Amino acid sequence: MIDQYRPSSSFNSPFLTTNAGAPVYNNESALTVGARGPILLEDYHLVEKIANFTRERMPERIVHARGASAKGFFEVTHDVSHLTCADFLRAPGVQTPVIVRFSTVIHERGSPETIRDPRGFATKFYTREGNFDIVGNNFPVFFIRDGIQFPDVIHAFKPNPKSHIQEYWRVLDFLSFHPESMLTFAWLFDDVGVPQDYRHMEGFGVHTFTLINKAGKVTFVKFHWKPTCGVKSLLEEEAIRIGGTNHSHATQDLYESIAAGNYPEWKLFIQTLDPADEDKFDFDILDTTQIWPEDLIPLQPVGRLVLNRNIDNFFAENEQLAMNPAHVVPGIHYSDDKMLQARLFAYSDTHRYRIGVNYLQLPVNAPKCAHHNNHYDGAMNFTHRDEEVLRFLLFFSFFVFSVGSHEKAKERKTTTTTSIDYFPSRYDPVRHAERFPLPPQIITGRRERRTIPKEDNFTQAGVRYRSWAPDRQERFVKRWVDVLADHRVTHEIRSIWISYLTQTDKSLGQKVASRLNVRPSI
Repeated sequence: MIDQYRPSSSFNSPFLTTNAGAPVYNNESALTVGARGPILLEDYHLVEKIANFTRERMPERIVHARGASAKGFFEVTHDVSHLTCADFLRAPGVQTPVIVRFSTVIHERGSPETIRDPRGFATKFYTREGNFDIVGNNFPVFFIRDGIQFPDVIHAFKPNPKSHIQEYWRVLDFLSFHPESMLTFAWLFDDVGVPQDYRHMEGFGVHTFTLINKAGKVTFVKFHWKPTCGVKSLLEEEAIRIGGTNHSHATQDLYESIAAGNYPEWKLFIQTLDPADEDKFDFDILDTTQIWPEDLIPLQPVGRLVLNRNIDNFFAENEQLAMNPAHVVPGIHYSDDKMLQARLFAYSDTHRYRIGVNYLQLPVNAPKCAHHNNHYDGAMNFTHRDEEVLRFLLFFSFFVFSVGSHEKAKERKTTTTTSIDYFPSRYDPVRHAERFPLPPQIITGRRERRTIPKEDNFTQAGVRYRSWAPDRQERFVKRWVDVLADHRVTHEIRSIWISYLTQTDKSLGQKVASRLNVRPSI
């Protein structure tokens, strides 16, 4: 009897559902505390959607599959101890070992590095307090502002599942529902959409994080990497010429430059904002589709990043390298940015699937400081606690901290700490770490799925367009005409995009419309 109710196709419902068939009434907004609050773990649809998305391919990364890595150090050059109690930022002159992975976003591992595509710029700091990862791109903004839409935007950019050909009519269709994508298009379809190589590329943390000082003062922060050798890009003709003979030109340039002693370097800058001032702006400062204008929130120098060592094994230190924006250290924390909140779950979930539950035991991912927990076993576990060292620590702790209990310590020494896989235990001296400050704000609000209340989808894109020289504007116009001229782009979608371009800049919309023989309208 049950079989007669089984659907003949997983696509025969007229509305969206979960895998279990429950109706989904809002696939655009994650469930948050209030309109701008943090995401709730009880948002089953979000968790199911991202968990399925991160398991779509194996073993290649779903995004950022094509990449290259290098090692080096980060050195603090300016005092920011008034902003954060992060140990690795404690004083000028402090150096921290790092590994950086550059990547293209959409295409597979063997794809050319000359494709117009966002680039990843991810940095892992091996600090004395654990690993800190800035997982960003070469654009300061992203196409969407809610993490629940991430699988959809990537699916739209990925090759057509029927033909395995990337087709921009799919991108234009999906993002026609998201006018907030205009500013990111003002980067992607700009000249910087194809970097000359990784050494001449900016990096941005994209998200808003928080810095916390020893007194518990919270400050919003954005991270920016600026290459000391300047930003350089490839125009179409040069990209075609290079890509036709060398699919790995950027990887080769990075490797050979470091091998020759021409070490690439970036300066780290931050923008900071007091949370009390966020309502002074006409856009939401946690919105990943918006930048913080540098004339209003200036860049502040922090340090320099130098890559002076090539990796020793491409598979071990590039393919198995696992970055995670959830990896923060005391003095740095998250914000309620909806994209960031979703990524905090997605990345570790992806790594456990793609590499394995013990991916953090791999040398390239493991912290370089002492660490201790009771997470163990699972596939490919290859570490164990040194029993002799732990016996000594156990004995020493009881001897020092239990005055007159020497005999008691000797008695407990007979039970080895490798027998203890729980916390707390009187046989294992491990304790809680010293408390460090976290953002103290009180979170209130209804459970709800909503877009952010304050949107401004076109102003910043227009400012960026008008800042370019005429020849750069012309190339931008041509790239829009090329994708909108595709015969598979319907008149409706073409008209929507011309209206978006016109709201970005009236002359921009008119130029694109006239070349497509479409009347501009808003």
